[in-house]
Amino acid sequence: MHLKVGVVQHAPVFFDLRATIQKMEDLVREAAGRGCQLVVFPESFIPGYPRTFTFGATIGGRSDEGRQLYRRYWENSVAVPGPALGQLERMAKTHGVFLVTGVTERDALNGSLYCTTLYISPTAGYLGKHRKIKPTGVERLIWAEGHGPDVLTTVATEWGRLGGLICWENYMPLARMAIYQQGVQVYVAPTADARETWPATMQHIACEGRCFVLGCNQFFRRDDYPEAFRPFVAEGEDVICRGGSVIVSPQGKIIAGPLWDEAGMLTAELDLDEVIASKLDFDVIGHYTRPDLFDFRVK
Repeated sequence: MHLKVGVVQHAPVFFDLRATIQKMEDLVREAAGRGCQLVVFPESFIPGYPRTFTFGATIGGRSDEGRQLYRRYWENSVAVPGPALGQLERMAKTHGVFLVTGVTERDALNGSLYCTTLYISPTAGYLGKHRKIKPTGVERLIWAEGHGPDVLTTVATEWGRLGGLICWENYMPLARMAIYQQGVQVYVAPTADARETWPATMQHIACEGRCFVLGCNQFFRRDDYPEAFRPFVAEGEDVICRGGSVIVSPQGKIIAGPLWDEAGMLTAELDLDEVIASKLDFDVIGHYTRPDLFDFRVK
């Protein structure tokens, strides 16, 4: 089974739900025109990863201005289910692509936000989501921790099992193992980490899980923020996120990227037979386990 994938490294229309979905459609149309069957977008692509924002918070204090900024962010986030999700489902169906995208998800019942990955089929529509189980650092100010059945999700597709983790969740060995145990073949890793060390993490996961890994980040400049938000970024700091998206084979070989310092789209054709072939040497959930020594359980 062969699968052509597209990994999108672009900036959203920040804090603008409607305009970002329109930009996504343009990019999905481009990817479909290039023959892609699976298209991946970065962490919190809708409505944007708020790098450098403080939301008016200090230890022991929050400002009214910060609360209003949070409200604006919430209003432009994605409800599941909701109208924006319906638009993404129609997009996937119209262009005949499987869509994986990072969003900030809003919970209409409790008012909280979650960093979420959505899985959307061109034929079956919405299949499921993964909520980030541990927001990193100050992300915890705006994103709640995922819990329940939505945290360690993989989905079955016609070409194999798809799943993954978000950003620094990928440094959590037990979270990775929970995904491997589900037989993941294509592992998606939407991120906001643009350090030069990130591609090595993607290579490690590919080798460890014996799966294809699609690392997806955004390329983001100060001028991509609306003018009102640019003071949040230090003067002279032009590039806020360098990107670094990458596609890696089940033996850790980089087959596309890393893409640095520009917007773009990585594409590659994956031969899913490589997943099985690579397990001659190593199978983290099979012949390279020691259940007599180790007991792994996910609650």
